[in-house]
Amino acid sequence: MRRFSLPTLVAGALNAHRSWPRQWRDPEPKAYYDTVIVGGGAHGLGTAYYLAKEYGLTNVAVLEKGWIGGGNSGRNTTIIRSNYLYDESASLYEHALKLWERLSDELNYNIMYSARGVLMLAHTVHDVQSLKRHVYANRLNGIDNEWLTPAEARAFCPPLDISAGARYPVMGAALQRRGGTARHDAVVWGYARSADAMGVDIIQNCEVLGFTRGSGGAVSGLETTRGTIRTRRVGVVAAGHTSVVMARAGLRMPLESFPLQALVSEPVKPVFPCVVMSNAVHAYISQSDKGELVIGAGTDQYVSYSQQGGLHITTHTLEAICELFPQFRRMKTMRSWAGIVDVTPDRSPIIGKTPVPGLYVNCGWGTGGFKATPGSAQVFAHTLATGEPHPVNAPFTLDRFRTGRLIDEAAAAAVAH
Repeated sequence: MRRFSLPTLVAGALNAHRSWPRQWRDPEPKAYYDTVIVGGGAHGLGTAYYLAKEYGLTNVAVLEKGWIGGGNSGRNTTIIRSNYLYDESASLYEHALKLWERLSDELNYNIMYSARGVLMLAHTVHDVQSLKRHVYANRLNGIDNEWLTPAEARAFCPPLDISAGARYPVMGAALQRRGGTARHDAVVWGYARSADAMGVDIIQNCEVLGFTRGSGGAVSGLETTRGTIRTRRVGVVAAGHTSVVMARAGLRMPLESFPLQALVSEPVKPVFPCVVMSNAVHAYISQSDKGELVIGAGTDQYVSYSQQGGLHITTHTLEAICELFPQFRRMKTMRSWAGIVDVTPDRSPIIGKTPVPGLYVNCGWGTGGFKATPGSAQVFAHTLATGEPHPVNAPFTLDRFRTGRLIDEAAAAAVAH
């Protein structure tokens, strides 16, 4: 496993900012592409990369209505883990985590993956029972996870308050040491640069306005703000707005869109060694390579495409963080934001075919999209190239909402991050 020192990580970030504009091709759309990916975030760009690398499909276009990485890929809290309870979820996220571990070498681009560990706190007897169940289930699936006492949790994360009088008493914690973080925009640039080098066209400022159909109702093309593009295969990976895009193909998806909030503090010297999550108070925190404390909150309780969210949720999260880590009470917030997440009834993704021939979808990740990025992209590329699901994404079909074979990870884990 490759690890990077803090100076190396910072240098990588600076080099990414300097080098990216000089390496960019901005092509005009061609009249025909074998495959079109709708959505220029990390999942979409990664899908294009694996189509080119593993299946030799390079007559591919990635269409983005804004700029690449300008949606949820640039609006997340960078957490990576695979300690999910259900077999299907654990398999998908572990597949992704194994790809994360070697992604910098594969792309020849420092995506700043840092296996600093993800610590999940237990505050009640129910939390203890639930997290221990996760530990045992993960071990049965060959996934690392271990139970820590409060003292061991404090030793792993010194800023954590484990005093008996704490508002949220720490009764133990589950630790996945291979979990950690990566830099979200670096992942976008790494996939984009590699896909671009293999001949994939990445077309920005190109919104999909409608779909055209051929014989048997199959997809035959797209109407966009940059003209008509003919194609025989379309993969939609438009996080937060999938239902809007799919409605233009005449499909109603089992999705709702919610703002998901996060914020960062002013930058400070390295003070926080890992990622800490608390399902009971719904707050999570890590420190970025620039020194900011990255703090995540929950989804709003109402559907919306707003990229701001409700102040009361952020306030609750900050109160919880200050209780768990009293030394941060005097720090200042630098900026806050909200991404837009697609949520399915069982809070698990949809990856596969749709009722429209030639139209595929990868959506519904809720709050778990970033950590799944390379795994999601690779299995979706397999599905597009072969017309059949990869064994990892076979359970995550749209058809499960008809058969009732749901994968309700959120109900099992209390939170789907």
